[in-house]
Amino acid sequence: MSTTAVSPRALRVVGFWDSTNGKKAVMAVTGAILFLFVIGHLAGNLQIYEGRAKYNGYAHFLHTIGEVLWMVRVVLIASVVLHITATVQLALRKKRARPIGYSRKQAIASSYASRTMYWSGPILLAFVIFHLLQFTAGYIHPQSQFIEGDVYHNVIAGFSVWWVSAWYIFSMVLLGMHLRHGIWSMFQSVGFNHPRHTPILKSAALAIATLIVLGYISIPISVLLGFVKE
Repeated sequence: MSTTAVSPRALRVVGFWDSTNGKKAVMAVTGAILFLFVIGHLAGNLQIYEGRAKYNGYAHFLHTIGEVLWMVRVVLIASVVLHITATVQLALRKKRARPIGYSRKQAIASSYASRTMYWSGPILLAFVIFHLLQFTAGYIHPQSQFIEGDVYHNVIAGFSVWWVSAWYIFSMVLLGMHLRHGIWSMFQSVGFNHPRHTPILKSAALAIATLIVLGYISIPISVLLGFVKE
């Protein structure tokens, strides 16, 4: 009879993942990675205001670093999977720990953003899939032709469809709500949860999330209003 030896390091990793604090740490780290991507993606997208040549040049540059780009994609996909898995498992663990619901549900010391974290995540995932199929793969491009390499045209043509812009804006508002609570939770995770600092940190989380949302939704709004056009 043979036995399979498990290294102490593997046992520590499994134990860490199984613990509540471990899952929270994974959520914090993967959340930070995804937050950095959101910032970088926004900085790239805002180049659309500099014209077709600048915006298409940015997109072309991303394709010239193919291996690095795929490494980034792998890290992002892994972060999304781990983030969602940890979130769902923590929610189930919390529910099992308190199987009998409150007779009167009260939102004590919680914000609307924190109470919608669990369902806003799947909606954002659906948006990301739609967004990639539309602007990256070109499989979904209503009322216009997808032109390979002309990202400027594809973005303007895509956002010229009102319901595409509406879906994008709605998703970005959800992203802002998700980020507001996520940024605040990150502050707490690293120990910045002193009562004296709480109002400032909450205001900072709200301000950062608001600026990100405004930056993203400014693009479809500018297209619909004709400020950015072919």
